Amino acid sequence: MEKPKTYCEAVTYMDKTNVHCIYHDTAYGFPIADDNELFERLVLEIFQAGLSWTTILNKQENFKKAFQHFDILKVASYQEAERQRLLADAGIIRNRLKIDATIHNANVILRLQKEFGSFKDWLDHHHPLSLQAWMKLFKQTFKFTGGEIVNEFLLSTGYLPGAHIESCPVYPDILQSKPVWSQKP
Repeated sequence: MEKPKTYCEAVTYMDKTNVHCIYHDTAYGFPIADDNELFERLVLEIFQAGLSWTTILNKQENFKKAFQHFDILKVASYQEAERQRLLADAGIIRNRLKIDATIHNANVILRLQKEFGSFKDWLDHHHPLSLQAWMKLFKQTFKFTGGEIVNEFLLSTGYLPGAHIESCPVYPDILQSKPVWSQKP
């Protein structure tokens, strides 16, 4: 069997209960309006760096519990005791640099919410940008947001096209959800 060229092709060979199939069919590329959910996706992309997406998807519920459902206000207030709790939590990826980046980024998002109304409004304010411009903006704004993290975050939240190929059965659902990339500025 030839190696699948896209995520859409790869999931066609997987059992429908596989975490990748569920993510692909219900979350990947669909727009997100809620700031806490956007924050969650950004955090998961950050924690995925250097690891497999399978690992992150399998630990997603553990991450939600550990980070209090990605409540931005709560995560922004984390101090050393919460850092230590997270570093001791075997259910997540225990990486101090990524934990610190998460707390820092929660504080950045709080600032963006005050300035723009929401994290989503900040993203919308900057749309459309090229991937290179997005990468520069994220690098100036957040911690631990390299090119691959920014690209996957924007693809997965509907800000950049390409999460699904046009022949994918989910593609019409994506279009119907009106991702930001499909809207004219």
